[in-house]
Amino acid sequence: MSWVRVWIHLVFSTKNREPYLNSKELREKVFNHIKENAKEKNIWLEDLNGYKEHIHCLISLNKEQSISKIAQLIKGESSFWINKNKLIKGKFFWQDDYWAVSVSESHIESVKNYISEQEEHHRIKSFSEEVDEFMKKYGWNYINNESDN
Repeated sequence: MSWVRVWIHLVFSTKNREPYLNSKELREKVFNHIKENAKEKNIWLEDLNGYKEHIHCLISLNKEQSISKIAQLIKGESSFWINKNKLIKGKFFWQDDYWAVSVSESHIESVKNYISEQEEHHRIKSFSEEVDEFMKKYGWNYINNESDN
């Protein structure tokens, strides 16, 4: 029997970082729906939270799952559900891209704490500022998959 425990911190934003998720009530509805949907699709979603224009997920992949497939399942179904239920004015979209990093088993609790404090955290720092800070702190560069020619 295979045993796999690969933790992923997955973050994705709304299209053009529009603050579609602009109320706590709306976020709670969407987050609860995502949790239920993940359970139905056998996605081990340990934690989930976010703010007006993005969501953080802590996920443990099983042996048959990939980050891209999990992101597609969560994002695709939730945007469909938000639009079907007319939870916002106009059409809701997630950004095509996402951010994902592996998490050591020893850091699970600190990542869960970070995810649970999103609303408080973003009263001080915007999502854009946070992304830029992470990029500088860890020496990461944006990867452009398009040819320069």
